[in-house]
Amino acid sequence: MNFADQKNGEKSLVALLGRPDTPTDGVADYCTFLAKALEARGIQMSLAPVRWMEDGWFNGLRQLWHASAEWRGQWVLLQYTALAWSRRGFPLGAVATLVILRRRGVRCAVVFHEPYRQIEHSSRWIDRIRGACQDWTVRALYRRTEKAVFADPLETIAWLPKNRTKAAYIPIGANIPEALPRSNNDWNSQKTVAIFCLSDAPNRQREVNDISQAMNLAAANGIRLRVVFLGRGTAEATEDIGHAFQKSSVEVLNLGLRSAEEISRVLSESDAMLCVRGKLFPRRGSALAGIACGVPIIAYAGLAEGTPLAEAGIELVPYGDSIALGNTLARTLTAQNRWQELHERNLEVHEKYFSWNSIATKLIDALDIGRSSP
Repeated sequence: MNFADQKNGEKSLVALLGRPDTPTDGVADYCTFLAKALEARGIQMSLAPVRWMEDGWFNGLRQLWHASAEWRGQWVLLQYTALAWSRRGFPLGAVATLVILRRRGVRCAVVFHEPYRQIEHSSRWIDRIRGACQDWTVRALYRRTEKAVFADPLETIAWLPKNRTKAAYIPIGANIPEALPRSNNDWNSQKTVAIFCLSDAPNRQREVNDISQAMNLAAANGIRLRVVFLGRGTAEATEDIGHAFQKSSVEVLNLGLRSAEEISRVLSESDAMLCVRGKLFPRRGSALAGIACGVPIIAYAGLAEGTPLAEAGIELVPYGDSIALGNTLARTLTAQNRWQELHERNLEVHEKYFSWNSIATKLIDALDIGRSSP
């Protein structure tokens, strides 16, 4: 969408995006689903990109300067990830963008999809500099924005000041259509375990090995199992998956990238999901998709405690413990009452925290939509 397509008005918003991600763009999907939920409440939210990647920073910011003259007094939600505003992870362009918006009299909010540096530990000097730049950027954006929206509970973000009146915790939702989850499990059938997305190399091989060990352990308990891989990173993992399951009794299906509608269907028809892409945290989109579809989840502990994920139908096991992963998976697939409890908890938590209706309501409250500009 071009800048010229945006509309002004007290009950309209602009979601400002940087460079799109590939092959899937979770931030753009977030904005699209949120816009639909806001529209149901009579609020229009348009999506507008800053075309710095295509046109260069000078032209991209110049176009923004001209377009933002029409947005005075209107809320603009800058969507922040480090790579959305820099090819190499030095996102200083996000700060320049926010400065332009403020000079135009726009009401600025930043949605922090990433509130921290992206590389926590590295011995390379360039990564340390990149991380320091990202740390400075998120703080600079926070200081300059009127409102800051975080997808992590505020108390988990150590760098936030004690006075957090401008900050709001609003969870993100699943970037898939809401499906009609099944309400029971056929205990005499083959069990399907979903794996939604894998990391890039070199972490991908560890994840596949953890999954195969857990699946084989569960199968040793006499459970007929099928594992279904789908989503980002799974097509690239075909060789690793083949090696990991070559002597296994587990049936393997690798679907690769699929439409959002098919993802909803596959997850809703699954009996469990394994989440092994590191310690589970509130912004993990694959887990949010599983919660939305009511599928019980077994995941690595460490970052989910004290968040809404702790209320969901998720069994947490120690990080990296594939034996605990497999034993917990086996119990989940054989204890009917426990499976039903986890299934229902996911649906309840989704409606309370992670549905787009709930997210839209929280955003309206945080921005106080309809209030006159100061």
